[in-house]
Amino acid sequence: MNTGRSAAGAWQGSAGGIAARVLVLGLIVAVALWAVAPLLAADNWTGVAIVAVVTAAGLFVYLTPRRLPVKYLLPTTLLVLAFQVFPVVHTMSLALTNIGDGHLGTKQDAIAAIESSSVKRQPGSAEFRLTVAEKDGDLVFLLASAGRAYTGTAGGLRPLEGATLGAGGRITAAGGYTVLTAAQASARSSEITELIVPVEGGAIRSQGLSRAYRGTATLAYDEGCDCVTGQDGVWRADEEQGRFVSDDGRALAQGWKVGVGLANLTAALTNPKINAHFLGVFGWNLVYATSVVVLTAGLGVAVALVLHHPRMRAVRAYRTLIVLPYAMPAFAMLLVWRDMFNTDFGLINRMFGLDVDWLGAPLTARLSVLLVQLWLGFPYMFLIATGALQTIPPEYLEAAQVDGATAWQRFGKVTLPLLMLALAPLLVSSFAFNFNNFNGIFLVTAGGPFPADNPTVGATDLLITYTFRLAFGQQGAQYGLASAMSIYVYLIVAVLSIIGFRRTRAFQEVGR
Repeated sequence: MNTGRSAAGAWQGSAGGIAARVLVLGLIVAVALWAVAPLLAADNWTGVAIVAVVTAAGLFVYLTPRRLPVKYLLPTTLLVLAFQVFPVVHTMSLALTNIGDGHLGTKQDAIAAIESSSVKRQPGSAEFRLTVAEKDGDLVFLLASAGRAYTGTAGGLRPLEGATLGAGGRITAAGGYTVLTAAQASARSSEITELIVPVEGGAIRSQGLSRAYRGTATLAYDEGCDCVTGQDGVWRADEEQGRFVSDDGRALAQGWKVGVGLANLTAALTNPKINAHFLGVFGWNLVYATSVVVLTAGLGVAVALVLHHPRMRAVRAYRTLIVLPYAMPAFAMLLVWRDMFNTDFGLINRMFGLDVDWLGAPLTARLSVLLVQLWLGFPYMFLIATGALQTIPPEYLEAAQVDGATAWQRFGKVTLPLLMLALAPLLVSSFAFNFNNFNGIFLVTAGGPFPADNPTVGATDLLITYTFRLAFGQQGAQYGLASAMSIYVYLIVAVLSIIGFRRTRAFQEVGR
């Protein structure tokens, strides 16, 4: 107790402690103000409440002279909540919704998008002289008609004061806006075409780079029947699906976000399009992760033992060369290896005079991704094994040698158990990482090769790449389904990791 009070007193009383407290309190308040501003602008009162609670807790902890351990634990706790707990909870919440392409916003957002996207030009519709400009990185239409100037954005049409009109009636300059040149506008022509300025009863769209027109919406929302009407039919709101559906089953592309309960989680288990190949992908996933761990650990330990031998020379040079793959950016090296496996121009075929389609056949593609991960991963195991070897007391090996143990017996009975004491937890972590090694597969084979009759699942697909293709395939992004699949992958990895860590307890007896 006296030690804690003296420490607290030192924290409060010393000049350094006071300066540290002022700095911490100022940082807390500054971060709180920075975080609250956009939350207030978006009317996100839940976020405002969270920021207020966290700020109050921080001020209470650091303004109080006691509770010294909490002063150090609070930042760590907040980081764990922000980067560990929140992503998991958020993923679970997304899995209970239909969020995805066409279901990102509210119902009102969907109605506005449906009406705006259905705008068509009618005879005699109003025309505007168009000038494409930019403000704060966003594209803006500067519109002129009958001597009046307007600004058009996705948020609507507003009058523009102080604009300069040229001889042709177009706006040539406006305060706060950067007018794009013809070349700049041409480079962003797709954005200009997609920009729709909503107005009452329709919207304003561009016609080329110098003109715009006010069109009429061919689809309109009727609040009385809660439906969208048009010349081609009537689409009624389906609150369960979050979209407008006609009597004959046609649905408008734009919908809204709604809760679907366990539908995504159930679909991942019962939908034949999803689970038909699950066991096959899961089996290869286990083989891939286990093989990578065994190969990298085996080669890393073997090389570490060779360089640890007292008669070995130029050890530093060899260690530097071995660590080079680990120092290279994995993202770039994966792409380099992909090109090296190219059938026609790849370095491997040209160097050895081969004609092997490495990434075109299931067996060779799987061998290729294992070889790439072996090259990338064994330097890490080598470094860990090298450090662990240096901690083994030489007396143990000398005693075993005096007792008549052979070199293999000394390795199996003394060196390997002591190495596993340090390596076992890292092997489990490496297995969990490689089980979800998206880049290692996607950047080399993209999950392929694929059967001619099934482009959904490939020979090298892991569960994570299979999930990515299902959720972000030809039908657009389905974040809810992707979140549901991610939950299952997380549970599988968690169970396997728990089993692995329990197995590593056997090596703890070696260190006692």
